[in-house]
Amino acid sequence: MMKLECQNDLIEYNGTVYPCTVSLAMDLVGGKWKAVILYHLKDSKKRYSELRKEMPAVTERTLSLQLKQLEKDGLVARKVYGKKPPIRVEYSLTDFGKSFIAVLESITAWGNQIVLKKAEI
Repeated sequence: MMKLECQNDLIEYNGTVYPCTVSLAMDLVGGKWKAVILYHLKDSKKRYSELRKEMPAVTERTLSLQLKQLEKDGLVARKVYGKKPPIRVEYSLTDFGKSFIAVLESITAWGNQIVLKKAEI
């Protein structure tokens, strides 16, 4: 079986060229907030205001931009209820987003181990 990860061949996905599958995956879920947003959506759909309450350290602009990027990349679905204000918007994981849950749970467990062994709370 051919290994896809980190070979010398370039990989194109959604119009972007990546040097390897690791960089593709990290582009989709990497950064300070994307995985955190996905974590908060893994068990249920949430409204923007609920995400803001659960993630008080993120700015409104950053949350909005990251949600748009996650939606563009197909990891998060945005559903709008109503035609005129006040409209209600809910965010949820797509099937593609749900495929990341096992990885997210591993990252969470690893983070928990680090805190227990090395971090100061």
